[in-house]
Amino acid sequence: MPLLTIHHKTEYRYARPVAFGEHRIMLRPRDGHDLRVLESRLDIEPAPMRLRWIHDVFGNSVAIADFDERAQTLAVTSSATVDHNPAEEFALTPDDKAYFYPFLYDDEEFPDLVQFITPQYSDPDGELSAWARKFLDPDAPTPTFKILSGMTHGIREAFIYRKRHEQGTQHPLDTLQTRSGTCRDYALFMIEALRRLGIAARFVSGYLFVPDDRDGHVGGGSTHAWVQVYLPSAGWIEFDPTNGIVGTRDLIRVAVARDPRQAIPLHGTYLGSADAFIGMEVNIYVVPADEAAEA
Repeated sequence: MPLLTIHHKTEYRYARPVAFGEHRIMLRPRDGHDLRVLESRLDIEPAPMRLRWIHDVFGNSVAIADFDERAQTLAVTSSATVDHNPAEEFALTPDDKAYFYPFLYDDEEFPDLVQFITPQYSDPDGELSAWARKFLDPDAPTPTFKILSGMTHGIREAFIYRKRHEQGTQHPLDTLQTRSGTCRDYALFMIEALRRLGIAARFVSGYLFVPDDRDGHVGGGSTHAWVQVYLPSAGWIEFDPTNGIVGTRDLIRVAVARDPRQAIPLHGTYLGSADAFIGMEVNIYVVPADEAAEA
């Protein structure tokens, strides 16, 4: 894959000047052996009184902006160029302990994985557990990849993608019962299903790169969310139930978290009346770096 440039601009508009509280910005791609950030820039208008960077509890890069100026607009623009080398789809052999389910995590790793194995959302009637068990072979150990790919493609094929205007992520039971949701809803649903099988899973927030297709339609990109699963001998592996992707093809990782509420790309407050807020506009493109240079 070529070098990619991500441009993400969010602009808030207000009817009259307002003051701004602290804003937390989680837009910088997350470095790794398969993703290297070559250049990154964050522009904010009006300029914040103070801008500092931290690593959160999961090691994600977070910018925290504090303001001392009132304004009718707040624009946050993040640009980054990354060297993205998608990992090959993982391949376990029958000699690997995680080849078949059920399997055990190493004693040394288990304490660090507990938070990703423990379900976080209620399932009083066992509906999530029952759905997860549908992917198990009833009479023999099940190949682990069969479970993971089955869930990934099962959500992709049986659920309907639906944009929602409500903030946050819906409860996994709502996703199951309506068979619909956003990419964040799908990711959380699959995570909770896996946790009920004792498989460590966490939430990933980032970008989806959409290449130009063979018919000449122009590609692009969007914010996106998917799942990472931890397997002995394989480590953290990506699964995207929205698009049926296994591995990191077309996926640009920004943040990982136990719960979606810990990986919100941009979050902040303003001080003013509720009717002062007019609206928000978000513009995102993800393109090969040479195309971005020509634009």
